[in-house]
Amino acid sequence: MFVGIDHGTTAMRFAGGEKVYKIPRADAVSFQLSDLSHLTEGEKIEGFAVTYSMGDNFSDITPVAQLKNRGLVSREGAGEHTGGGTRVFDVIRESGIPAVAVPGLHRGSPTDPRFKVYSHQASPEKIGLAYEVVCQLGPTCIVSDISSNTVTLLIQDYRIVGGFDACLFAPGWVHGALDLDAIRAIDAGQMTANDAFLHAGVRDSLDDPDREAALAMFAAMECASLRLLAPDAPVALCGSRAGSVADEIARLLSCDLLVLDEWTAAKGLSRIAEAVFSKNVTQILGIPVRL
Repeated sequence: MFVGIDHGTTAMRFAGGEKVYKIPRADAVSFQLSDLSHLTEGEKIEGFAVTYSMGDNFSDITPVAQLKNRGLVSREGAGEHTGGGTRVFDVIRESGIPAVAVPGLHRGSPTDPRFKVYSHQASPEKIGLAYEVVCQLGPTCIVSDISSNTVTLLIQDYRIVGGFDACLFAPGWVHGALDLDAIRAIDAGQMTANDAFLHAGVRDSLDDPDREAALAMFAAMECASLRLLAPDAPVALCGSRAGSVADEIARLLSCDLLVLDEWTAAKGLSRIAEAVFSKNVTQILGIPVRL
């Protein structure tokens, strides 16, 4: 069995074979390898594909033991820090089981250089998400992950072209880009930039009747903008909010959508682990594999 680990905003999600397992991030601070017995049911784990936070200090799919600072430039930045993801990463690294870490997309990644006007395009679990969607939709597609964050990627001819990270364009339910009010509040010392990011989603910015409509509109706009580069690309939606906004996004884009569930990234990472350790691939969606 090959296991993929999605370091999500609210939970650590594990997938292997046809099985899935989830631990809230706050509870993952006490994670033990034996916890995966819920997933493995006695099967041997042959390899892991792990994600951790932003994954912005490396660009290749790399053995976890070779990473510095768990693959991060810094733990400071956009997001909540609970310690659960750190615990899972360290347990996997020390397990003796072969494990690779998947990088995020950033200026060092082999994406279209025009997207590198921004330092970060996506966190590592989105690579797993994209890999799973490509297995279902084919070599060219767009995937929008809509949950606490909204992150949208374009894959063309089996290579990730680029995308929009959570703090750039479309708001998520909880997090979003910093607007003029947020910048003023930060400059006035009323909040940190991270606090502003953690409250910039539609949940805190809009009244209830308008939240899902705004979530759908901006996610559709991200998909539509990426279609400038691939006009006929099919679109997949993932994440905890995808189902609630799928009909409106389909209406706005005038196309059918593939709607997937919260396990998509973990399942894709499991496929990546299998491809790396069983099939000896040299790249995944254009990202080099370095063993």
